[in-house]
Amino acid sequence: MKRGIFIIALLFSAQIFAQAIYEDERYVPETDPAVLKNLEVWQGKKFGLLMHWGTYSQWGIVESWSICPEDYGWCERKKGSNPANYNQYVQDYEGLKKTFNPTKFDPAKWAKAAKAAGMKYMVFTTKHHDGFNMYDTKYSDYKVTDAACPFSTNPKADILKEVFTAFRNENISTGAYFSKPDWHNENYWDPYFPPFDRNVNYDPSLYPEKWQKYVDFTHNQILEILSNYGKVDILWLDGGWVRKRDQQNLKENYDEKFAENESKNGFIKHRVVDQDPKMDELVVKARQKQPGLIVVDRAVHGKNQNYLTPEGRVPAKTLPYPWESCITSGGGWSYTPDAKYMTGRQGIHMLVDIVAKGGNLLLNVAPSPEGEWQQGAYDLLQAYADWMKVNSSAIYDTKPIEPFKEDNICFTQNKDGNVFAFYLAKDGEDKIPAVVTVKSISPKKGTKITMLGSKTSLKWTKEGQGFKVLIPESLRNNLPAKEAWTLKIEAINR
Repeated sequence: MKRGIFIIALLFSAQIFAQAIYEDERYVPETDPAVLKNLEVWQGKKFGLLMHWGTYSQWGIVESWSICPEDYGWCERKKGSNPANYNQYVQDYEGLKKTFNPTKFDPAKWAKAAKAAGMKYMVFTTKHHDGFNMYDTKYSDYKVTDAACPFSTNPKADILKEVFTAFRNENISTGAYFSKPDWHNENYWDPYFPPFDRNVNYDPSLYPEKWQKYVDFTHNQILEILSNYGKVDILWLDGGWVRKRDQQNLKENYDEKFAENESKNGFIKHRVVDQDPKMDELVVKARQKQPGLIVVDRAVHGKNQNYLTPEGRVPAKTLPYPWESCITSGGGWSYTPDAKYMTGRQGIHMLVDIVAKGGNLLLNVAPSPEGEWQQGAYDLLQAYADWMKVNSSAIYDTKPIEPFKEDNICFTQNKDGNVFAFYLAKDGEDKIPAVVTVKSISPKKGTKITMLGSKTSLKWTKEGQGFKVLIPESLRNNLPAKEAWTLKIEAINR
């Protein structure tokens, strides 16, 4: 994943932000009954935690991308002894393994904060594109448990094991982020050739044995995680360019590059390469280890992408397949010194907006090189915790209901047919108005309407095709939550 370069305000003021791409994505429904059952459960969880963490946190830079020789902003080299020299930079970057020592690592503290915030699942970076392993793999020495890494002598050296254990102890289900490209592996970036871009730096069709070694390596590492680290609920694969392509797909991709004027003088910032990781085979083997495993082969159309993951974006409307917006909470995906985090209002409104459209929110928090979260992350999660204590029943296990959103009011519906109307506080509002008008939902005659967190039955009257509800002053002066207030409508007219 690239650094999250987006402005939070846009997510609330202009929801056309990045709508065009993924609404047109194709989706192939899963057929495995066990996976379908788990996918339905996952859709009801609504709120998850993503963590990007690796040796790169020591430099406070974007994860992995600075060692990629592409001319994009997220690939800039600014650290090390000589960032102007690519080879020296990579040497310095990989040398961060020798200084990575997060002695304040306390995943139990993270898990408790996540649980309080209402997070029901988590996804942790076992390995990013740079190839550094945050677990005790036997297939590489570029890992946190290698003797050259000072943290290897710590009782918590197997970071993945510690993270998974801590979160399972809080009844939070676990997901393993895994990068299909590995820029450290000699069978992906062969030392004989210079790396050209993010892709494999040789032609797999000319060196099939070498490519097969890389495929075997990738399969072995993933199966190692699924064999040695207990129950894994989600396999979350990144690096969507590592995929099988046919001639039509290759032509379409290059035509698109030229159409976008990326190559107006013939220079292409990164190529499109057929590099088949044999995902169908891998998924069969993975589900033999972990029956019912949800697999997310991100950005690769096909049956191995059980849900889609718009990155740094929130759709403008519901999408016709399972989906999850992965969003940074502050700074970038990786640790950013002095990161500015979302406010509680921004975070709560984003969660409500996503859930009302039928999606899940996967919120990224990036640990520091010492193994801590910044206070801003804890403050944000505490705001979620305070709000979810009152309003979580309108979030979990709900479905979208038209019109999904009306001005600043979002809607969800539970299995019992109750409808929830979230009034999102406008700028400058610290309490809900005395009269709330809803134009698109019609409660059944005699239906009870309450505010979550209050037992007071609210008076309401029919208003056109909708209704208006009166909020008594006593309740307005003693609201059960901040930033958004939820009206529970027990039954509506269909």
